[in-house]
Amino acid sequence: MATRVSRDRVFYAFEAGLTPAVRVQPGEEVIFETHDCFQGQIRSEQDLVTGLDWNRTNPATGPVYIEGARANTILRIEILDIEVEASSVMVAIPGEGALGDRIRDMETTILRRDGNELVFKDRVRIPLAPMIGVIGIAPAQGKVSNGVPGAHGGNLDCSLIGKGSRLYLTVQVEGALLGVGDLHASMGDGEIVVVGAEAAGVVRLKTEFVELANLPTPFLENDELVATIYSDPDLDAAADGAVHNMCEFLANFAGLSLNDASMLMSAVGSLKICQVVDPAKTARFEFPKSVLDQIGYRLPG
Repeated sequence: MATRVSRDRVFYAFEAGLTPAVRVQPGEEVIFETHDCFQGQIRSEQDLVTGLDWNRTNPATGPVYIEGARANTILRIEILDIEVEASSVMVAIPGEGALGDRIRDMETTILRRDGNELVFKDRVRIPLAPMIGVIGIAPAQGKVSNGVPGAHGGNLDCSLIGKGSRLYLTVQVEGALLGVGDLHASMGDGEIVVVGAEAAGVVRLKTEFVELANLPTPFLENDELVATIYSDPDLDAAADGAVHNMCEFLANFAGLSLNDASMLMSAVGSLKICQVVDPAKTARFEFPKSVLDQIGYRLPG
C-alpha cells in the first residue's frame, strides 16, 4: 500500500530543518496530493493576481523523509502517474515573463479539461500533458525558495518531468526531504508567461538509491532519452552547464572520448530551454537512448 501525503502538509522553501510529513522506505510508493501554484487562491476569471497572498504561492507537499538517504548518494525518483484536476489556471501579468514588456492588461483564464484535452477560451484544444514543476530535496545549507531551481531540484519547470520519467538528484542531507508541487496540465518549454496551465492534482512516485557516483545531477531519463538539467541566473550559463554536464556523463559513464562525445552531441543531441522566468533560468541537454544503446551503455535498473 502506498503512503499518502495530504496537501495539508506543505512548505514554501527547501531546507534541512523541515519536519518530515512522513517517513518512507526506498522502493515504497508515495502519493502526493498537491495544490496548484496559487494554492487555490484563484477560483474564477475575476480573481486576479493582485489579490494573491504571495507568501502562499508555490507550495510543495511534504517533505518526505526517505530512510537510508545520506549525503552524496544518488536518489532516483520514478514518476509513476500524474493526475490533474478538471480545471487549470493561466494568467497574463504586465511586467512579468518574457513578454511582460508588451502585456498591458492583467488577465486570468480558466482552462477546463475535456477528456485528454484542455479547452482554452472555448476556441482552442490543447493536448493534456501533465508534468511536475517543483520537485526537489533539501540543500546542504540554508533554505531555497520553492520558486527557485538549482542542484537540489526545486522549480525546474522541465516539461520532461512527467509520467514514466525518472529524475536523479544527489542527496545533500540525511533523509533527502523530498517535496513535490506546482503541477501543470500542460506547459510549453520556456514557460514564457510565468505560468503553465497551473493545476492541483495527485502524483504517485517511488524512490530508490542507485550506484552512480558523481553523476551530474539533476539528471533525467525516459524511454527515449537522457537529459542533463542546469540552472543559473544567466541563461547562457545555464545552457553551458547543461552541455558540459552531458559531455561529462558521456565521457565518464558511457566511455566516450571528449571528441566523440562532442561530435555526437552536435549530431543527435538537443539543447533546450526549460524556463526563462524564475530567478535562475533552466536549460537541458537531451541525448537519445538509441545512440547509447549502440555505444553499449545503459543506466542501471
